[in-house]
Amino acid sequence: MPLLDPKTWQPVRLSGGESDVVEPATGETLGRVTLATADDVGTAARTAGAVQTAWARTPHFVRAAVLRRAGDLFAAHADELREWLVRESGSIPGKADFELHVAAQECYEAAALASRPAGQVLPSEAPRLSYTRRVPVGVVGVIAPFNAPLILSIRSVAPALALGNGVLLKPDPRTAVCGGLSLAAVFAEAGLPEGLLHVLPGGVGAGQALVADPDVPVVSFTGSTAAGRAVGEAAGRGLKRAHLELGGNSALVVLEDADLEGAVAQASWGSFFHQGQICITTGRHLVHASLYDEYVERLVAKAESLTVGDPHREQVQLGPIIDRSQLDKIHGLVEASTASGAKLLAGGTHHDLFYRPTVLAGADDDTPAYAEEVFGPVAPVRSFATLEEAAALASASPYGLSLGIVTRDTALGIQLADRIPTGIVHINDQTVNDEAVAPFGGVAASGTGARFGGEANLDAFTVIRWTTVRREPADHPF
Repeated sequence: MPLLDPKTWQPVRLSGGESDVVEPATGETLGRVTLATADDVGTAARTAGAVQTAWARTPHFVRAAVLRRAGDLFAAHADELREWLVRESGSIPGKADFELHVAAQECYEAAALASRPAGQVLPSEAPRLSYTRRVPVGVVGVIAPFNAPLILSIRSVAPALALGNGVLLKPDPRTAVCGGLSLAAVFAEAGLPEGLLHVLPGGVGAGQALVADPDVPVVSFTGSTAAGRAVGEAAGRGLKRAHLELGGNSALVVLEDADLEGAVAQASWGSFFHQGQICITTGRHLVHASLYDEYVERLVAKAESLTVGDPHREQVQLGPIIDRSQLDKIHGLVEASTASGAKLLAGGTHHDLFYRPTVLAGADDDTPAYAEEVFGPVAPVRSFATLEEAAALASASPYGLSLGIVTRDTALGIQLADRIPTGIVHINDQTVNDEAVAPFGGVAASGTGARFGGEANLDAFTVIRWTTVRREPADHPF
């Protein structure tokens, strides 16, 4: 029996009208979902709050068991969930399998959080027991995007639930099934009490209501920097905590001593994986001048060798762009870049939503596809002459999410990384990496730091409470 039945996959009735679930590769309608309104968000917040207190009091091993079962279910239903990821989000099967693997690992890691030490005993000036204790925040709002819909939902949903919270999840309506309803189905089968997790597909209005709702004290948002600024401002007005994982324009720095074949392999994966629709995509290639010409030649050959097509019906390396609006943005940036002087050496063309992997040589500060986050399969390449210039170029971006450095001298790579503001560094690897055990996040326009993964989840989804206990009531001067 399938985990996701279109006739029953939304057990909670929403009032925002229906929306098509569309396969970007073909335009085929795969089903329909009902969208959430602001009123639906408020009702869900109150419902989750009413049952969350009992869940928080549930023994840690019971909560952990639910999370472990959820992790097992992502593997048990892998074939069905993989097909949804491929068809709804345009992922190739390998990328879908990676999302399923990470989803399971996020659940297992979250299960371990439930039994982590909950506080500390403190010294006190008075004759009393003084201690801290981590307590759940209550109800967590999660707003997740389309590009890695399962990972970018589960990485907040799983730890928030494990630590005793309720969750309102607003997936992007373009990936409402694989990024939202699939989680609801998995956790229901895993035995999560009813009313704790609400999936609320919707647009801007639903997101605004989620951020503004007084019963949602913490918001976990993943998306564009522009939207993240709006979320952060709205959350600040409500004195809420907002964990913001935003855009990026990550650099891959190829030093003079780099193995060129290995560097190009990193570069191709970093820029073209999942059609470049990843916040940690390699958006700027900074290559030592002595390697530049051959690097560009090899990267062009690699780009031209990659296959683009329907990942559900063909064996391809790149699938479709999520929708026409996103494709138009990508192509507009490529055209503006060639108009400003960059050389288009590969790609720059598309058929329907299938965009060819693209290489732009001779990029500089005025090249739009180099200066801005493209969110598409575009690799702008620029040369540098010295380490000082490489550090300056890599640092000259409003973003600071991920950084890759390719060099045979790993100590030099670490020294260079220390000069570049970024939340994530990979030496001899490209910029696209993610593990459930690792903190994830960026600085500056890329967000508010590493608020996801590992121990960072404890700070994200709990509040530290100070408590003192005396044998007898205290004496005071009046």
